[in-house]
Amino acid sequence: MKIALAQINPTVGDLERNVDLIIREINKAKTYKADLVLFPELSITGYPPKDLVNRDSFVKDNKELLKKIIENSENISVIVGFIDYNNERGHDGRYIKYNAAALISNKKLIGIQHKTLLPTYDVFDEARYFSHAREHNLFDINGVKLGIEICEDLWDKNYDAKVTDILAGKGADLIVNISASPFQYGKRAVRENLLIEKAKKNQVPIFYVNQVGGQDDLVFDGESLAVDKNGNLIAAGKKFQEDLVLVDFDLKSRIGKPIAAKQYDEIQEIYDALVLGVRDYFRKSGFKKAVMGLSGGIDSAVTAAIAADALGKENVIGVSMPSQYSSQHSKDDAKQLSENLEIKYNIIPIKDVFGSFNKTLADLFKDKKEDITEENLQARIRGNILMALSNKFGYLVLSTGNKSELAVGYCTLYGDMCGGYAVLSDILKTKVYQLAEYINRNGIIIPQNTIDKQPSAELKPGQFDQDSLPDYKILDGILKAYIEEEKSKDEIISMGYEKEIVDGIVKKIDNAEFKRRQAAPGIKITEKAFGSGRQMPIINRYKG
Repeated sequence: MKIALAQINPTVGDLERNVDLIIREINKAKTYKADLVLFPELSITGYPPKDLVNRDSFVKDNKELLKKIIENSENISVIVGFIDYNNERGHDGRYIKYNAAALISNKKLIGIQHKTLLPTYDVFDEARYFSHAREHNLFDINGVKLGIEICEDLWDKNYDAKVTDILAGKGADLIVNISASPFQYGKRAVRENLLIEKAKKNQVPIFYVNQVGGQDDLVFDGESLAVDKNGNLIAAGKKFQEDLVLVDFDLKSRIGKPIAAKQYDEIQEIYDALVLGVRDYFRKSGFKKAVMGLSGGIDSAVTAAIAADALGKENVIGVSMPSQYSSQHSKDDAKQLSENLEIKYNIIPIKDVFGSFNKTLADLFKDKKEDITEENLQARIRGNILMALSNKFGYLVLSTGNKSELAVGYCTLYGDMCGGYAVLSDILKTKVYQLAEYINRNGIIIPQNTIDKQPSAELKPGQFDQDSLPDYKILDGILKAYIEEEKSKDEIISMGYEKEIVDGIVKKIDNAEFKRRQAAPGIKITEKAFGSGRQMPIINRYKG
């Protein structure tokens, strides 16, 4: 049996295009004489469709388009993800809906399998929209007993229902899993090990197809996998690219030819995910060009390099907005970066604008010393300039702040937080430096001085980040423990961090929630990113 894993890049809500994409891959699979082609979870609608699922018209249109796929399935079998419904309605008056897989063969709908395990953690909220499967059937394809599961059905550790075990227990010759599993670094090995474990335990081959591409704050990495009944890896799709993976498989022995697992460098994975996230956010939202502030610092340099890679150098505009506090080396570094990247570069000094603001506010502020107010004014002037360029020329502003700054509120609302997309919002500062070194792996792109110098916002004379924050290695260790691992203050202190530092950092994190609620969407890279996967109250007096 020749099986094709079609890891495609659908767009949420673009139903017609998604179906055309599916048909394109069906036809391609036919040219390779595939017997069966698999598509990702909810590939007709794109994943995650979120509250679009509440629109009955959306659900009807998605199911209607399934007919078009059926019409194009001559001489091949297809498994495709869609939203299923019948005429039952729930207490809210809407259709009862299911995250579903359709099995189609030779222009006929053979059967439908609904998803059993509906995740409600992190970025997932499927129980909000879907009902779970009521039964688990095997389907016959040319004498092959086929079991179908959908994404979370494989990840059953914390559930009572063990879908893979149920299907194997019913005598499945082969299990397929259609998935939309978002990227986070380190997850690929976890997926592979889970597939190996399940296949070996049940002595059944498992073919896993995963979505690829960026969607809002998520990136899907693809890299579809297949393992034989002994848990040998026998196929793997490309990472961060669309791919059609073809597997010739002996159904009698249910054993395939093992391949070596691909090795990936963590920073390379993160970089590739960021590039794909930016590229697809622009492509799918209709923007062509990006604009961003270039301060001469490492965050804006890394953001510009990623944008140039994702969009092409001709589509990136850097803007230097020096004030009287901007150092010459920062201005030189910004200019050198733009030359290295070959991007368009503008210089718009803000000294006079800042002076005008100060003059306007002088009477009201006459008895007050200069403080953070004047610092934030500079950031907000820069944000206004970038947004003006965005409005006038149709650019999308990329904000350049990193996760460390966003976590503790070391950023200015309506200032450096301005933007339509936040490239580094899930990247801790120490990781930003690693990304800079990766970008320079084949030659200097980011000036070495940008990497080596002490970081500073340059909003007042002699200002450095470490005047307000602990060393970034210490800060990032605490942030990782508190945000990503959800450890308590006492647990973090027991890891060897000083109590006074931990108390101060946790207080800053909790107090900055109102800023993050208004931040631009960013790209999820870690297990716990700010945004849809971390829902914390703005008013929060818990101090544990």
